[in-house]
Amino acid sequence: MNSNELEQKEYFVGLIIKRLEEARGKIIDQWANPIDTPTRHFVLDNLLPNEDVEKIYSAFPRNGEGFFDRESFREKKRTSADLSNFDPILSDITYAIQDSRVVAKVSELCSIESIAPDPKLYAGGLSMMFPDDYLNPHIDNSHDGERNLYRRLNLLYYVSPEWAFEYGGNFELWDDKQTKQKTLVAFQNRLVVMETNKTSWHSVSKVTSDRPRCCVSNYYFSEISPDGDEYFHVTSFSGRPEQPIRRVIGIVDNALRNIISKTLKVGRGKNLVNKDK
Repeated sequence: MNSNELEQKEYFVGLIIKRLEEARGKIIDQWANPIDTPTRHFVLDNLLPNEDVEKIYSAFPRNGEGFFDRESFREKKRTSADLSNFDPILSDITYAIQDSRVVAKVSELCSIESIAPDPKLYAGGLSMMFPDDYLNPHIDNSHDGERNLYRRLNLLYYVSPEWAFEYGGNFELWDDKQTKQKTLVAFQNRLVVMETNKTSWHSVSKVTSDRPRCCVSNYYFSEISPDGDEYFHVTSFSGRPEQPIRRVIGIVDNALRNIISKTLKVGRGKNLVNKDK
């Protein structure tokens, strides 16, 4: 990282910490009292100055070039964690959210101790979704690549301009039975932070806009599991309420992948552009 990149990352770190502190009371209240979902989370709008978020959005390739295509009954989207091929501003904002000072501030506000960042971007990176792309209800895989740390927090920063509910691509938090969802619109300059555990079902609605829905995704880990007990599972998918067949397929698919992963002690691999979320 050259001096200009380091300076820009430091700039983002300062802005993020300042904005988190400004919203301290609202964040703590949202986290402690989740509405319409059992999953703790908070939403913070206007994370960065408008001119900065516009530059971040403009740095995403409009056609998703250089991103990895993921398409199955579970999901359809494009992701990348190899940030070296893009404008440095994309790595600067990503690693600013991974910075130990930002991690400490989020940890403090969420009252979760011993949180660690994901500097290798095992789970993080960039995400782009185009018309008809989606992410079905799922719970994230429980661990990092080495299975030493548990996933604890997801941090999703949306940067597509003038986004609206009717464009789809919105983040959804589900109840335990995946029958009712809370929708969070993917507004530009919005940061969503959610806990991840055995029951934190979430999804992304199908994109209907002809413009890409762009997101900077980050994840934090901990040696301590969310409930204090040891457990392991792969990313586990279900169907939406109107997709009963996908729900049945998901049950079988999740069980098989869990058995294979536990038996062979393999995860989803370390391909830098092949990400579950």
